[in-house]
Amino acid sequence: MMLRTIAFALLSAVATASSAWAQGAQMPASQCQAIAEAIPKVTFASFKPFETAQSKTLSEREEVKITFVGHSTYQIESPDGVVIATDYSGVYRPPLSPDVVTMNKAHSTHYTLSPDPGIEHVLPGWSDVPGQKAEHRVMVGDSYIRNVATDIRAYGGFEENGNSIFIFEIAGLCIGHLGHLHHELTDGHYAEIGRLDVLMVPTDGGLTMGADSMSRVVQRLRSSLILPMHRGGPPLERFLAMFDGRFEIAYAQEPVITVTMRNLPKKPRILVPLGL
Repeated sequence: MMLRTIAFALLSAVATASSAWAQGAQMPASQCQAIAEAIPKVTFASFKPFETAQSKTLSEREEVKITFVGHSTYQIESPDGVVIATDYSGVYRPPLSPDVVTMNKAHSTHYTLSPDPGIEHVLPGWSDVPGQKAEHRVMVGDSYIRNVATDIRAYGGFEENGNSIFIFEIAGLCIGHLGHLHHELTDGHYAEIGRLDVLMVPTDGGLTMGADSMSRVVQRLRSSLILPMHRGGPPLERFLAMFDGRFEIAYAQEPVITVTMRNLPKKPRILVPLGL
């Protein structure tokens, strides 16, 4: 009950994010959803980039920089300098101070109830109302962030809509973070998610889903670039073995992975980032 009460306060604070609606402004359409439909109301948030897009080369305006921070926390930096941290708990701190953090409550390493006060947009993947979906549709600078609710294991059963898959639409790329996924996805989930060019996937094979189930999700999503998390040792090796040559497997040589629409691999690639 305490968690839910504090979570509600968090969600209320997020809901008061600056509303920059212009009269008659059109809602941005998701470029990643498989079926183009009107999407729910989007919160437009003000953002002052570190440098103007005009001062960057065409190549730089296409680049999304991804850094593995630890466990399930990735730092995503947009061309305009919007910094996003996934499954933010404060345990694994991103190199840059984030403007946006997403969270899931499966374990304490995936969320915090006391995020740094300087973080402007805190997006919990759960709702305070049991069974109700958390719904986030936020535009921060050049980054559109939305979520797809999933269930989590709880008290010997499942808590409906207890967590979320977060999707980041930046520079034409569709980047998905599966969070602490506990079950295989339905056709409805896949329709909500749409296309994912880059996929962050847990590979521990135990606390989330087994390697066989998780590999089926990965294959169904058909992402070009797969970035493991919850990784290390035998669980990661079992996960990699499930693809049997159908996907390329590579190991990053640099801490920062720079992704653009132009450099996505033609054959699906699992890229194991540096770190633990």
